[in-house]
Amino acid sequence: MNLLAFLALASLLAPTSSTAIVGGTVIDGTGAPAIEDAVIVIEGDRIAQVGARAEIAVPAGATVIDAKGKWIIPGLIDAHVHFFQSGGLFTRPDAIDLRATRSYADELKWIEQRLPDTFARYIACGVTSVADVGGPMWNFTVRKLAAESKCAPRVAVAGPLVSTYFPAALASDDPAIVKVETAEQARDLVKRLVEKKPDLVKIWFIYRPGDELDELKPIVAAAIEASHAAGVRVAVHATQLEVARAAVELGCEVLVHSVDDKPVDPEFVDALLAHHVVYTTTLVVKEGYAEVLGQSVELNDVEQRLGDPEVIATWGELAKLRPNLAKRARPPTSPIALANLKTLQDAGVTIAAGTDAGNIGTLHGPSLHHEFELMTEAGLTPMQILVAATSGAARVMARAPEMGTIAKGKLADLVILSANPLDDIRNARRIERVIQGGVTLDPKPISASVR
Repeated sequence: MNLLAFLALASLLAPTSSTAIVGGTVIDGTGAPAIEDAVIVIEGDRIAQVGARAEIAVPAGATVIDAKGKWIIPGLIDAHVHFFQSGGLFTRPDAIDLRATRSYADELKWIEQRLPDTFARYIACGVTSVADVGGPMWNFTVRKLAAESKCAPRVAVAGPLVSTYFPAALASDDPAIVKVETAEQARDLVKRLVEKKPDLVKIWFIYRPGDELDELKPIVAAAIEASHAAGVRVAVHATQLEVARAAVELGCEVLVHSVDDKPVDPEFVDALLAHHVVYTTTLVVKEGYAEVLGQSVELNDVEQRLGDPEVIATWGELAKLRPNLAKRARPPTSPIALANLKTLQDAGVTIAAGTDAGNIGTLHGPSLHHEFELMTEAGLTPMQILVAATSGAARVMARAPEMGTIAKGKLADLVILSANPLDDIRNARRIERVIQGGVTLDPKPISASVR
């Protein structure tokens, strides 16, 4: 079945008056013990009831889904993606400049044309929502297109990044990154963003050798204050401990990356807890760059099956375009980032699973399952990973109170699995059905359509 045929089928699968999922084991996304032999009743796009079979009556006339021997989790959420990037070799000319082969304008046009395919890959991977934490003004159109699509994740967007630095290679008519040099410029940019009703404002807090942190703080503070005055939450890119500490002190709600330059200290941990800051993982993204640019790509099974083959094909062009680049062994994931994630998880900080999908080597859709593998390497349990990819990641979305857990009144975004993810987080790839807003989707036709 091709994608258009699937979309036509999906349009016929609007929520019925009620649906009951019966007999499965429910992992509700809160970290609570699983509910065996459970019933989930869906009315329209919402969960009406959930509990053990002995406690929940199946409504007369309901469509019944037999989930005996299955596991049901909330729809997965990737809390850090970028739709203005493809994941391909040509998508970040500031990292490797190959514009002589494919112009940046052509890359952006190619990305836009392939959006329906990109959306479908997320659904096929069980990802029912994503947070795009930075892109052009065009991102607001992406959010609208996703909302109108029959096969797309829910999309929260930030719009252009309020930045302390601008890489010239990313210049375009609709820039994803806008450098601000004064507090007034920061406030003016936020004002323009607020007119578009962003779900977040994102600050690219780039601190390079020679920069003075105290000179950058007033700019970041102004952007945060202007965002909060408009009722908009703020996410900050800050990979160094002192930069992340400053972002938290200035009032951000979300840190969109792991700290990877030095171990976090107790004062930083306490600040995250005191300010209820969400800490996003994004472990896989550096691995993606290292593998592609080092010509040492290793894809797991779900990346091979559901990764965009046209994107993956671009990686192989590096050898002929830059023949003098030597192949390099894949370096290990940052041990500091892994240790920091474990420290913060153990301390009770809210963790959100996110990938930075769209960067070179980080595929839209299946990269979240690769992220899970690295979170396991950090020492997180399958339950902790599922919480981070559901209720934790929901904290980054605009509709957080409605999402991320299987509970009465929540949006009916669910994934039915054929194996227990608590035994092995890789079982979260064993997807039988995806339910989004009460609409039941079979991932098999989606998977076939996007190959």
